[in-house]
Amino acid sequence: MMHKETITVNNQATVIGEITSAPVFSHATLGDNFYRMEVSCPRLSGYHDVIPVTVSDRLVDMEEMAVGRTVCVRGPFHSRSFHDADRVRVMLSVSARETGFISGNGTDPRTNNQIFLDGYICRMPVYRKTPLGRQITDILLAVNCSFGKKDRIPCVVWDRGARYAGNLPVGTRVTVQGRIQSRGYTKRFPDGTEEERTAFEVSVSSIARAGEYGEPEEGTWC
Repeated sequence: MMHKETITVNNQATVIGEITSAPVFSHATLGDNFYRMEVSCPRLSGYHDVIPVTVSDRLVDMEEMAVGRTVCVRGPFHSRSFHDADRVRVMLSVSARETGFISGNGTDPRTNNQIFLDGYICRMPVYRKTPLGRQITDILLAVNCSFGKKDRIPCVVWDRGARYAGNLPVGTRVTVQGRIQSRGYTKRFPDGTEEERTAFEVSVSSIARAGEYGEPEEGTWC
């Protein structure tokens, strides 16, 4: 049985995978308690993307979200800023609007991790090449959400799409499709200390210009 809330149209993610961490209380908003957990989605390569999911206890009983169960989660990929010591950090997670459990043969790596975004490039794209010559462009996409806020979502565009994205000016409205990926990295601080962290971003499979250069129209708001 699926538990549902309203799904936004300009920011839609579907994640199907195994719950790898038990829900932990994250925050409370307007009387709802939100919990954060991780869902592991296998790729065709065998690597697993471990994706953070935030879910309200009003949507589903948290005791159902047991480690080892295979869950389907649909909802927007939100960004949330918070203060960590003297720094501002951004937390990304899929905000569950619809959940259900999967039984049987598990998940299909071709369809278990999908996302669609409609937003505006809000920082100059950065084009580069890997040591092996593969083309990559990093873009930061601002996607309108409720209460006049915006989700700022990092995206990585590859190959021919990278050349196209690398020439788009700030303010261009685009649609992207792809998957959410996780990757580990080492954060080095000025005092010489290091910390292992995980970055989350959208690996873009297709990108297209969605509208005229300029400010968002009212109809693009969630």
